[in-house]
Amino acid sequence: MWGRSFYESASRLLRQHPSLSKLLVAVTVSGGGLAAFHETTPVHTVYADSVQEDQIAKKKKVVVLGTGWAGVSFLKNLKSSNYDVEVVSPKNYFLFTPLLPSVTCGTVEARSIVEPIRCITKKKGLEVQFREAVCHKIDPKNKKVYCRSTQDTNLGGKHGEFSVDYDYLIIAMGAQSNTFNTPGVEQYAHFLKGIEDAMKIRQSVINCFERASLPCVSEEERKNILHFVCVGGGPAGVEFAAELHDFVKEDLAKLYPSVIDCVQITVIEASDHILNMFDKRITAFAEQKFSRDGIDVKTGSMVVKVTDKELSTKERATGKVSHLPYGMVLWATGIGPRPEVIDFMKQIGQSNRRVLATDEWLRVEGCDGVYALGDCATINQRRVMEDIVEIFRKADTDKSGTLNLAEFQEIMDDLVERYPQLELHLKSKQMRNIDELLEKSWQNPTAEVDIETFKSALSQADSQMKNLPATAQVAAQQGAYLAKCFNRMEECEKYPEGPLRFRGVGRHCFQPFRYKHFGMFAPLGGEQTAAHLPGDWVSIGHSTQWLWYSVYASKLVSWRTRVLVVSDWGRRFVFGRDSSRL
Repeated sequence: MWGRSFYESASRLLRQHPSLSKLLVAVTVSGGGLAAFHETTPVHTVYADSVQEDQIAKKKKVVVLGTGWAGVSFLKNLKSSNYDVEVVSPKNYFLFTPLLPSVTCGTVEARSIVEPIRCITKKKGLEVQFREAVCHKIDPKNKKVYCRSTQDTNLGGKHGEFSVDYDYLIIAMGAQSNTFNTPGVEQYAHFLKGIEDAMKIRQSVINCFERASLPCVSEEERKNILHFVCVGGGPAGVEFAAELHDFVKEDLAKLYPSVIDCVQITVIEASDHILNMFDKRITAFAEQKFSRDGIDVKTGSMVVKVTDKELSTKERATGKVSHLPYGMVLWATGIGPRPEVIDFMKQIGQSNRRVLATDEWLRVEGCDGVYALGDCATINQRRVMEDIVEIFRKADTDKSGTLNLAEFQEIMDDLVERYPQLELHLKSKQMRNIDELLEKSWQNPTAEVDIETFKSALSQADSQMKNLPATAQVAAQQGAYLAKCFNRMEECEKYPEGPLRFRGVGRHCFQPFRYKHFGMFAPLGGEQTAAHLPGDWVSIGHSTQWLWYSVYASKLVSWRTRVLVVSDWGRRFVFGRDSSRL
């Protein structure tokens, strides 16, 4: 009754005072806030909406192609809300690739090393749109990317095809396995680039053991079926061979005792040593350990053909061709560009290159607003001798045609920052400062050098130029660097902080990208790992394995994946690896 009388009184009051019906004020209990409602649209709301629309319209559109190390590192480090970000990738997750070999043998489960992209972007608090699709064409003239859905379903009658406009394009699509056009590789070999590849290898290993255990299989066939061949002696191939050896020795030997003596693991490498990018001490230890473990390492041989039952190898020294029967073959020889990247390179005049060429700021050469990072690109470091005349002119402030020590010291820091090969050149000569290159000419403080002496002093610096390796470490650092540039773009355009423009006026907006090497690991099985750390420090053994555990656990993308991977390692210690064919 009380409620009814209240509403009747309120209704009568509103009829007597119609103006009150235009405004209703309600206090929200849950939020403790004040909400106002009006019959007509308030003027202030229209103004606020228009301001918001203007702000959205001013945002630059950033399109990120790929969700690998480079793309995810960019997304994780991007803090500015001045961009409208859209991510296009055929995979809706980030994959921690260093642990892929562990997935092939059940040491770590597949879901433990992946993190959904939407979970990563949600934590950022920024507006990031994700599209699960394949970018099949890049149009730099119209600033568009053309995409196609990865779903098999016909979407909207157009097979899920759509285009995305961009102001800035970040190409972080990675690379694909390089077969070097070897016949039969695509049809019969396994690759190890994605989580699906690791699961297929895991099933194939178990399939080989189950087939070899059948009573109708002869002894010779059993040996062929249980012959596992890894083509490529790099980190991925060596780690897979080590993981497989541990899997066979520690787990499968107990489950398949009747066929375990037929197992053979072979690593084929075209160069003279495996792990040739590591220190020679690590290479020697790895080859000795594999020899003790019974893993056959064939160096100086390259695969020329693969069939369904055997592969053909050719020795570099003698040209002799051999035939090796196998049960499973893994192809881990290197990487090459994706077809869509090759098409893009043809459009911009880089068809003679193996990967996209960028400058030191990760900008694709010949394209406005396009960046490339990770395995699909390489930095085309500028040579000192290309700009030597301009450098001399910039340093010669008094236009005398010669340089004194004071003039050179003015540009010394900018010179080293712009051309990192100079720093490597100084280290090779055991010099601390670049002015020591001209120390003899400047023994007298008032002495000056001409351009020919200047050229002679710096002529050997370009010999120290090196391409960056295609590793996760490089890609992650490039993504973080580019995100930092985007976060400070407006500020640095007004107040440039980079080195001098030797061929122009003023300074570059940003400092160029510099890679910092934090070391490399090579797990060799038997709870032993080799590490090549900064400062030319080499560590090998069981203690390094625990360092490997701690570093990789800390580098995982989230606490969820850290907990899952550590629990997988613990489960393996207690219960062994899972050998079910799933």
